[in-house]
Amino acid sequence: MARPRKVSDDQVFAAAQRVMARVGPSELTLSLIGQEAGVTAGALVQRFGSKRNLMVRMAGLLAGGIGELFAGLRSAHRSPLAVIRAYATCMASMAATPDALARNLAYLQVDLTDPDLREHLLETARETRRELLALVAAAKKRGELAAGTPAVPLVRNIEALVSGALLTWAFHREGDAASWLKAHIDALLAPHRAD
Repeated sequence: MARPRKVSDDQVFAAAQRVMARVGPSELTLSLIGQEAGVTAGALVQRFGSKRNLMVRMAGLLAGGIGELFAGLRSAHRSPLAVIRAYATCMASMAATPDALARNLAYLQVDLTDPDLREHLLETARETRRELLALVAAAKKRGELAAGTPAVPLVRNIEALVSGALLTWAFHREGDAASWLKAHIDALLAPHRAD
């Protein structure tokens, strides 16, 4: 009998994300995740205990990876404002299609109602806010934004705009979500530009 191949937690989480891109929370099972990862559902139960525990672990990794996400965006873009636009584009990937956005909103509903998942969601939001505040400060220092730009209100508006623009794109479906968000971010930043 062949010995089952070793699959790392990261491989399981990547498999779970691929499955989550195809099915909503009510259809998500350890069996589907296991099939995608190349392991049995029983092996996942032994490793994580339950689907919920797997999801909580994934949420914790996401929260802990925000700094790395922004570091990658910074390495790809020299301008702090370009990094903010790139962040919006990353968020737009949740809305590759209207169905994908609907699934992501369903998972958000689970995150908001489960106390452990919500804690990780809040950690993600707080770390994202810290990164955006640092980018606004850097943009002011580089002369991309006016020196008097109030950082906290602008970042709160960026947060609200990204979430709200995803929903309005789902309603109107004009072009793709990334272009929709970029246009809205540019409109929000325009009055604060130093040039």
